[in-house]
Amino acid sequence: MDPITQGVVGAAASQLVSRRIEKIAAGVIGFLSGMAADLDVLISSSTDPLLFLEFHRHFTHSLIFIPLGALVCTLAFRLVFRRWFRRGRLSFQRTYLFSFVGYATHAVLDACTTYGTQLFWPFSDTRVTWNAVSVIDPLFTLPLLIMVVFAILNRSTGVARFAAAYAFFYLGLGVLQSHRASDVAQELALSRGRVPSNLGVKPSFANLIVWKSVYEYQGQYYIDAIRMLGSDKVYQGRSVEKLDIDKHFAWLDSASQQAKDIERFRWFSNQHLALDPNNKNRIIDIRYSLIPNQVTGMWGITLDSSKRPADHVEWSTNRPKGQEAMEKTAELWGMVIGQ
Repeated sequence: MDPITQGVVGAAASQLVSRRIEKIAAGVIGFLSGMAADLDVLISSSTDPLLFLEFHRHFTHSLIFIPLGALVCTLAFRLVFRRWFRRGRLSFQRTYLFSFVGYATHAVLDACTTYGTQLFWPFSDTRVTWNAVSVIDPLFTLPLLIMVVFAILNRSTGVARFAAAYAFFYLGLGVLQSHRASDVAQELALSRGRVPSNLGVKPSFANLIVWKSVYEYQGQYYIDAIRMLGSDKVYQGRSVEKLDIDKHFAWLDSASQQAKDIERFRWFSNQHLALDPNNKNRIIDIRYSLIPNQVTGMWGITLDSSKRPADHVEWSTNRPKGQEAMEKTAELWGMVIGQ
C-alpha cells in the first residue's frame, strides 16, 4: 500500500490499545511505525537495478521480524522525541506496545495487495498476495484518515474501533469481489474453449469494481477486464505470447548476468513474463497496467546483446504522464461506471 495508508492503518491500530491520555502519542507512534517497514526501499544498488526488487517487502515485512522492527522504532522514537518522553508521560513499555501494533499492520496490509509480500521469510521466499485491494484506493484510505484524525483529536476509542471495523469490512469486500471475479474469469475462459492455467485476478487502480483477469493457455497469456457491479460486464482484452528465452533471446548466454536477472524478475512477477509489444528486447510483468485489459507493462527489464557477460539488465518503468495519464484515467473511469 502507499505510505499514507500504511501510516493511517498503523495509527488506527495503536488507538485501539491506548488510554485516553495517550491518544495523541499513540497516533503519532502508530502512524510512523505503520510506515517503517518500507524503509527497505533504501536497499538499492547503482550497478544492480534489481536489488531493490529482491529486498522490497523482504525481511522487514516478515512476520518474525515484527518484534525487532517494533524495538527499532521504539528506540528511534525515544531518541528523537526524548524531551517528550522525559516528562514521564509515556513509558518504554507503552511506546513499544504502540510501535509493535503499528508495525504489525504493515506486512499484513501489503499482503492484501497483488505486489507480493514475504510474510514467512526466512522460512519461505513465497510472495504472499491476497489480491483484495489496489495499492492505492481512496475509498479505503480517505474514510480511515478522517476517522483516525477524529479519534486522535477527540481521544475516542469508539471512533478508532469504527475505523478498524471499516478497514476489515473494506478488505473483506475486496476478498469477496476477488472470488467473484475469479469465477467469472474461469467461466469466460471455458466459454472460449480454453482450460486456463495460472488464472489470477487483481483489482484495477484505485477501485474494487473493475478487475484485471490474466490466465495462461497453450503458451499464451489472455488478458481481460471484468466489471463486478450489478450484472457482470467483460471488457475483452488481448493475448500475448509467454516469454520463451530460447525462442525470443536465442543469442543469450545462459550463464550471463542478464540471464540470471531474467530469473530474478521471473520470481518477482510470479512467472508472468512476456515481451513488450513495442520493444522486443524488453521483458514486462503483464500483471500490471493502468488500463486493466491492456498489455502495456508498467515496469520491465531490457536486454542488450552487446553487453558483457557480467553486465546487468536495464530496469525501466512505463507509467503514463501528463495528458496521457489523464486520458487513461478517463478511460479507466469509463470502465468503472460501465461505459
